[in-house]
Amino acid sequence: MARDPRYDILFEPVQIGPVTARNRFYQVPHCNGMGHQMPEAHAAMREIKAQGGWAVVSTEECEIHPSGDVTPYVEARLWDDGDIPTLALMCEKVKAHGALSAVELTHNGYTASNLYSREVPLSPSPTPLKYGYPLQARAMTLHDIREYRRWHKNAAIRAKRAGFDIVYVYAAHDLSLAMHFLQRRRNQRTDDYGGSLENRLRLLREVLQDTKDAVGDTCAVALRFATEEFLGEGGVQNAEAKEIVQHLADLPDLWDVNVAAWYNDSLTSRFGAEGYQQPFTAWVKQATSKPVVGVGRFTSPDTMARLVREGALDLIGAARPSIADPFLPKKIETGAIDSIRECIGCNICVSGDMTITPIRCTQNPSMGEEWRKGWHPEHIPARKSEKRVLVVGAGPAGLEATRALGQRGYEVMLAEAGEQLGGRVLKESALPGLSEWRRVRDWRVGRIEPMPNVSVFRGNELGAEDVLAIGADAVVIATGAHWVRTGIGRAASAPFIGHDSAQVFTPDDLMAGRFPDAGPVLLYDDDGFYLASVLAEVLAARGHEVHYVTPEDTIAGWTANTLDYRHIQKRLRKLGVHLHTAKTLEAFDGGQARLACVWSEDTLRLPVSSVVTVTMRLPNDALYQDLLARQGDWQAAGITQVRCLGDAEAPGLIAHAVYAGHRFAREFEAAPGENGDAGDVPFRRVRQRF
Repeated sequence: MARDPRYDILFEPVQIGPVTARNRFYQVPHCNGMGHQMPEAHAAMREIKAQGGWAVVSTEECEIHPSGDVTPYVEARLWDDGDIPTLALMCEKVKAHGALSAVELTHNGYTASNLYSREVPLSPSPTPLKYGYPLQARAMTLHDIREYRRWHKNAAIRAKRAGFDIVYVYAAHDLSLAMHFLQRRRNQRTDDYGGSLENRLRLLREVLQDTKDAVGDTCAVALRFATEEFLGEGGVQNAEAKEIVQHLADLPDLWDVNVAAWYNDSLTSRFGAEGYQQPFTAWVKQATSKPVVGVGRFTSPDTMARLVREGALDLIGAARPSIADPFLPKKIETGAIDSIRECIGCNICVSGDMTITPIRCTQNPSMGEEWRKGWHPEHIPARKSEKRVLVVGAGPAGLEATRALGQRGYEVMLAEAGEQLGGRVLKESALPGLSEWRRVRDWRVGRIEPMPNVSVFRGNELGAEDVLAIGADAVVIATGAHWVRTGIGRAASAPFIGHDSAQVFTPDDLMAGRFPDAGPVLLYDDDGFYLASVLAEVLAARGHEVHYVTPEDTIAGWTANTLDYRHIQKRLRKLGVHLHTAKTLEAFDGGQARLACVWSEDTLRLPVSSVVTVTMRLPNDALYQDLLARQGDWQAAGITQVRCLGDAEAPGLIAHAVYAGHRFAREFEAAPGENGDAGDVPFRRVRQRF
């Protein structure tokens, strides 16, 4: 396939100070949960991006000093010379594929709790630590400011020695001292570093100049800057940001611009469409002669090319799209547009950093597994035999197992009881704000349809006898799960009284178009993720008075890990949803619900005409259990293996289901050690060296 000439502009080189990016695709800094603790895994993940055609591949935040220690979060580090080799490994891997490597140096000030280093946190002015740890940061003295500049300069020199081509000065996301000095609410100083914009800008200007003096002969110096915080006069606003850019216009070699804080910069697709940052950053290009990179979860090459032609950006920045498809640039370059694995904006990638675990992705199950399992997003070992595989169920696990097995060359039969493929993905993507999640289904169906070795059978609900008669060598059961209406979940081990009422509904009912009668609805959420809040929107849109009840102390608490939390809180309040926290559902009589306080013996009675429970799911594993009961018949039927995958095994995230399907396909007939396993441990581990 040839590249569409409309996209030629995306493959023009871009000069960034003393270095040149081979094209306009720029993987901006993003966290990954591996950092300094898993350097081999981190380097392998970044290497795949370079191999996939990204001209610039960046680290995540890179701490410059122990007084900016962000433990328990795992980021990069350049505290001293001993940290150079781990980052040099990344530079070596990235440069082997012709890409530039970039490092985002930072001192996180009052947002760093220093739990490992136990150093006293620093801030422009005295302030409690941002993330709730019961300690305050002290105001920096002029000596501290000089020391901070020295630390940053030394870290820049170490970065140059490690082999980085681009060195960042970080003033974004409300996560760096340079940003804190700009913010009126954080900077209440009365000396030369506080008060006027010129004074608040002084430190950022000095650090930029220090960095250029130290490494600017061979390294480009980038400034990552947030142009809007959405906090009014207490934060950086677009109007003041324009003054800042005018003051510094050509001092950096590159402007990397976004909005703050992180929960605004990395909006989920539920709350922000592709390109949502452009109104707040597009003007920067007109204020500087230096190249500008910006983000907005760009997945469409048409959008990318348009932004460059319009003069809004010089480089197309991406974090999440580069995670979902590390080969996105190569696919555009070679004309394989239809094979792009588009980001769905679910932020499961973010949850890795928030839970201090290696990064993962709903769309790309190989993300985070490049080193420890040897998985590549585009390549997979060829089949080992002529075995035929039957996959029952075309949800995310079944589709991914079918796709990956088909890519390996196995003959696969996919049987789906319904007429449409997609399972839960198809249902959930029809809900408000989740339409882009359908990409999980569409990408896999699009890959499966041209495969001559894959047959798809819709409207085929199979029983154990059917499976035994088909003649498959291996059988995969991926029949999904269903929501319970009993209220049983984390907070309750027994059903609530009245759960068998005709006016008790589950998410499955609502997604199938079965809704409560008119009147107030109690939505009981013991799941804690996104679904209950989405269903609250559905019910409110249908005119119901909605009472959102949860046994937790906050609503949708796990969405803090996907950066949805604040947006969900605001959305539900705007819709007039009544929020009841720390309450369990005890009984429902058709006209009233009785709630019990989690922390006392108090009860609350709510007049509601129906209840929707979002608590837990049970696997649809009847077929699997039937086959296990008939294991004695397998040999005669030619079956050597039966596996249950995804929600049919253990209900979880869509990402879990996709991963389960992919893992089965990778490991099918694999030799010991082929997937990085060693005995009982199914992956390689980072070992401490003594």
